[in-house]
Amino acid sequence: MKTYQDILLSKINKSVLTITLNRPESYNALCNNLLKELAHVLDSASTNADIKCIVITGSERVFAAGADIKEMAELDAIGILQDKRPQYWDCLRKFKKPIIASVNGYALGGGCELALHADIIIAGSNAKFGQPEINLGIMPGAGGTQRLIRTVGKSLAMKMILGGEPIDAKTALQSGLIAKITQPELTLECATNLAQQIASKPAIAIQLAKRALLDSFETSLETGLSLERKAFTILAASEDRQEGIQAFIEKRKADFKGA
Repeated sequence: MKTYQDILLSKINKSVLTITLNRPESYNALCNNLLKELAHVLDSASTNADIKCIVITGSERVFAAGADIKEMAELDAIGILQDKRPQYWDCLRKFKKPIIASVNGYALGGGCELALHADIIIAGSNAKFGQPEINLGIMPGAGGTQRLIRTVGKSLAMKMILGGEPIDAKTALQSGLIAKITQPELTLECATNLAQQIASKPAIAIQLAKRALLDSFETSLETGLSLERKAFTILAASEDRQEGIQAFIEKRKADFKGA
């Protein structure tokens, strides 16, 4: 497995790839190189049929404390227009396989936006989520204003972004930002167990279901229902659908092949 400077990779049962943010000296601040490496790994994983699910995590103390402010300070308006970071974020947005974020400690600014790119967030009881960019005279720039309000609602999103106030894990769970709270030492284990559960399901159905769920944020109900029905129909041609139905009839465990 290739090694990287700012992230660590590990595999579980060859179907789950864990990506660990690894810049402890800067609280996992999201520098250009880290995002570039993350995008490269996701690009490779997208064509690797063995990898069915991704887990992104940090340490027990911090997920990611934000963007690399020193890098950001060097950019003027033209530099920001030419910045490659939006391309790296797009790799996350367009990734077809499920992504689970395992979050302990601070997920602030870009760290919160990274978690928001995940399909499911599992958080330790010590997790803090926030978009404090306003305190630096700036605002979220990697989708925070759009994803946060769609996830937690207008009032809480406004409070977090305009007030620069983080929320704790309990509030994040109540608002729908995260799926589960765990003890910090068990967060990654919980996330990887869920990833293995998802990876055991038929891959084509998982990818189409993910796409249909995300489409609900971007389309009308009528359009979303149409897209869902189209995906449902496409699955009629998959071998895994036939296997799943036959296994149910025969009262046995299905043997999905990802086809």
